[in-house]
Amino acid sequence: MTATMWQESITRRAWLLVYHLWQLGCAEWEKSVLRRVLLNLGRLWRREARSSVFLRFVCREGRLSAAWERSWTCRILTLLVGLPGMLLHAFYSRFKLLFDQSALAWMFFEAGEETAIAESWVILALWIIPFKSWNNAYSLTAFLGLLCLFHLGAMCQRRFRLDLANLGFYPLVFFGFLAASVPLSYRMNLSVRFFGLHLAAALCVLITVSSVRNGTDLKRLAAGAGVVTAIASGYGVLQRMQGVKIVAAYVDAKLNPDMPGRVTSYFDNPNTFAEVLVILLPLVLGLALSSKTWRGRIAAEAVWVLGLAALLMTYSRAGWIGFALSVVVLILSTRPMLLLPLFAFCLAAIPLLPSAVWTRITTITNMSDTTTSSRFPLYAAAWETIKREFLIGVGLGTDALKLYIKNYRLYHGSAPFVHAHNLYLEVWAEMGILGLGAFVGSLIWAVKRGFRMAAACHRTAARTMTRAAAAGLCGIALCGMADYPWHYPRVMVVFWFLFAMTLAGAKVCRREIAAEAVRIQREDQERRGRIPRLPGYNPNTSKKGRKRKRPRR
Repeated sequence: MTATMWQESITRRAWLLVYHLWQLGCAEWEKSVLRRVLLNLGRLWRREARSSVFLRFVCREGRLSAAWERSWTCRILTLLVGLPGMLLHAFYSRFKLLFDQSALAWMFFEAGEETAIAESWVILALWIIPFKSWNNAYSLTAFLGLLCLFHLGAMCQRRFRLDLANLGFYPLVFFGFLAASVPLSYRMNLSVRFFGLHLAAALCVLITVSSVRNGTDLKRLAAGAGVVTAIASGYGVLQRMQGVKIVAAYVDAKLNPDMPGRVTSYFDNPNTFAEVLVILLPLVLGLALSSKTWRGRIAAEAVWVLGLAALLMTYSRAGWIGFALSVVVLILSTRPMLLLPLFAFCLAAIPLLPSAVWTRITTITNMSDTTTSSRFPLYAAAWETIKREFLIGVGLGTDALKLYIKNYRLYHGSAPFVHAHNLYLEVWAEMGILGLGAFVGSLIWAVKRGFRMAAACHRTAARTMTRAAAAGLCGIALCGMADYPWHYPRVMVVFWFLFAMTLAGAKVCRREIAAEAVRIQREDQERRGRIPRLPGYNPNTSKKGRKRKRPRR
């Protein structure tokens, strides 16, 4: 009875009509002139990008990073950090029969080999904790636990080791400067606590790059970040529906009279919430583009739209600009034909924007806005500190910088000095010009490596996720020009997680490129009869395992 009513219902007919109209529209789009024009523009962009001398110069791999993997320094450091795994493997080999008979031991070994899956759950658990219940020790404890879990997997496998080669030269130099900034600090006792916070971020990068093995691991980590985005954004939208109190420190009421309270979700600050969304939304978009099922694609797209709505409700101008840059970079690297339709859509959507959003956009260059003008005394104080401690900085952490500025009376603003409100000024003031150079070099190297490896890789999930992570890194790097995302240590870990996803994606793309080259070389040698075919090898079988039809004679 219910099935008969559904077959005769108006709702079913409406859905069928929408489905047929969608099919008709797709068929017409495939034959349209506009599609051919956009495809030609995309091919033109790719051809010009490949032949561009400037892009070749910018995207080339530097001598230091190219020589890093073959250097003795990399080998010695890899041996040192891999020593615990080697000792555990030797212990396992000595008592192999005993371990092989233990079901509990093999359960731990299997869990260690799937450290990337465990990390996705750890990320989900850490980043949904409300700000009032958060403790900075959670991140360090969690990643130390993941490090122990990784070594359980390394105990039974010789090749499962911490990977410093794919971590790169510049990040290791930067983390070395972090450690050196503690004894050189203006107040060493204040910098020790911040070193623990940065240590959690460094462990996040090391474990992520070492444990990710393929595109599936990348998608699992992105899925954990997507669930965090869905929960935080959903709570932010609910917060808007219930009403948000207007805080004078977050908005200039004179220039924004129609602007409501800024959404913070379960974070303490709307700018912090916006920075988290700028970091995670590109990963969600990459997950939607790389999904193989329509259910997964629709779910990821819904989370992305929900996160975009929450980002608009934060009224974070730096967050909007950083997110826009990440979208443009991702489109240019994946579908350049969609760039012109995107600009046309944005121009058409301007009249549809809420008045508060448009007013907020127009105040970006307005120096009379108190939320903008209040930052200049912060910049001036940080710059005076930089001129005094140009080479090595005042030490790690915002506390040492605040005490230095207070003692030397370098700040002349009305609000209390908390941080420099600029990521690069803060790093320069804390760690000096050498630390800033290592940090900027790490960002540039990660973005270049991600896009370079993804460009040489075939159409796989690793290629899409690597480009999405690199595009997100560009967005949050631009956002750091107007804010200091590391003020909240949890956001700092999210920042370095995106950095690690870029390097891990480049590592997987590199492996896929090497595997494809070996496969092509072997097929060529088999075709020439130089080597025998592998047992069970069928040249008429495609990658997906389906037999190709042979032409009849």
